[in-house]
Amino acid sequence: MRNRQGGKDAGEERFMVTEGMQPSVFSEMALLLGLTTVAGALAVRLRQPVLIAYIVVGILAGPAAFGFVQAHDQIDLLAQIGVAVLLFVVGLKLDLSHVRRIGPVALATGLGQLCFTILFGFILVLLLGRGAMEALYVAVALTFSSTIIIVKLLSDKRELDSLHGRIAVGFLIVQDIAVVLAMMAMSALRGAGDAGATEVVLSLLARVSGAALMIFVLMRYILPPLVRTMARSQELLLLFAIAWGTGLAALGEWAGFSKEAGAFVAGFSLASTPYREAMSARLTGVRDFLLLFFFIDLGARLDLSTLGDEVVPAIVLSAFVLIGNPLIVMAIMGYMGYRKRTGFLAGLTVAQISEFSIVFVAMGITLGHIGREALGLTTLVGLVTIALSTYMIIHAQPLFERLSPWLSMFERTHPYREERVESGVEPSGATDVMVFGLGRYGKRLALQLADAGLTVRGIDFDPEVVLELRARGVQVDFGDAQDPHFLDSLPLDTVQWAISTLPDLESNREWLAALKARNFTGEVAIVARDDVQGEQLKRAGAPIVLYPFRNAVDYVVEHLFDLIRKREERHEANP
Repeated sequence: MRNRQGGKDAGEERFMVTEGMQPSVFSEMALLLGLTTVAGALAVRLRQPVLIAYIVVGILAGPAAFGFVQAHDQIDLLAQIGVAVLLFVVGLKLDLSHVRRIGPVALATGLGQLCFTILFGFILVLLLGRGAMEALYVAVALTFSSTIIIVKLLSDKRELDSLHGRIAVGFLIVQDIAVVLAMMAMSALRGAGDAGATEVVLSLLARVSGAALMIFVLMRYILPPLVRTMARSQELLLLFAIAWGTGLAALGEWAGFSKEAGAFVAGFSLASTPYREAMSARLTGVRDFLLLFFFIDLGARLDLSTLGDEVVPAIVLSAFVLIGNPLIVMAIMGYMGYRKRTGFLAGLTVAQISEFSIVFVAMGITLGHIGREALGLTTLVGLVTIALSTYMIIHAQPLFERLSPWLSMFERTHPYREERVESGVEPSGATDVMVFGLGRYGKRLALQLADAGLTVRGIDFDPEVVLELRARGVQVDFGDAQDPHFLDSLPLDTVQWAISTLPDLESNREWLAALKARNFTGEVAIVARDDVQGEQLKRAGAPIVLYPFRNAVDYVVEHLFDLIRKREERHEANP
């Protein structure tokens, strides 16, 4: 009776507490989104990476600075879902044919870079006056690159499907697996003897075998009919994709791997289905929004109070990561028959350490293996390398142009893995259209022009694309459209139209300059993603700018108008 007359039962009390808490959390999230929007807009205005702006917002909002946001659990949850969605989308793009082609180089590059960094990093940290155990932890931490940051940057540059992008994703996944192995190995050092280490290895082998068997059964018998059923509704397909990615991420963590590995496997298991492009397209906006919280969370977790006197050692180790890691990747890829440009672009993706590096060192402190000084050192190296490598990746092409004369040592006299696709038969006579860049749009453009009866010749530096289009009857040359020496080898005097579908502004500027230097007399057109890029291309000297999305809408409107008019005419003729 008391509860009915004036008191409150437990359920009402919980409801009021929850209701009272929600505005605070909601307000903090709204404040974060507002600050991030302002910081991102400022970064775009200053032509700086928005990723860095997000991390700075996290640092300012976290305990290292003002500490005005307390909704850490909610931000962390959204960040984890964002990472799972990101790795799920990456797995979607890596079907079995890509694995067969890039598997060996990804494995060799990943393991080679790990061994090199651990060995020389260990020696370098010892020379800086640290103990053996701390040197081991820091050296291992220096080997891990941030899969999330690299994939986001490659995705923004539309290079995730490029040759160097697929190779980079391959060896980054190798690194993610190594993170799990390293954490398990260090945990086994807590006092377990040889039997403990053997038990860890056997347990890992059993789990890997079980996971491989499960994925095989799912891909072969269960997922194809299940996805067909889900694809009857676009909303249901999107929900299924998120549920499948986060579900396997949770399962991967429960099985002793990582959420990232589980989410990647979830995407990979659906990569051979005909619905992967639809899922990937619908997940793009969800991914970008949720990853915002990952970068904020990363900045908020950086413990700047532990830096102390670590500036000089951090500068030394940062230089080692920024220079040494890319060099070993270029050396391995050059030995395996790739050109210096492919090795350079892939090598830049390991020029930073990961958020897992900080987690790994923090685990060592928890286990009592090392002191807090190592965490401060690793944090500072992380800040420096993530910031600088972001700029290096964004401006990779101009950087390569400047360093190219000194990178020849990382290329064989005959880079056979890429030269084997250069043996196409030279076409005779004039070329109606030469398409530079055969991504999704460029490939379809070349095929449609060829089907229309025009003589088409494509240019791309991805061997897989070259072989695919040659098999479909299109003449394609393997090479870099921005390489002046390669352009000298092309019969530009017989080309009537040169069309560029290269994704970034800088590449198109260099392409225009190269054509002008060779006195190209044909027509020139460049594909622009939007009006802003179109205006920049016109200022750079592009005589004709093509707008695929705008032209597609214009065509649809014109076609619909004709259909409507014809229907009205039929209706008037037959009232």
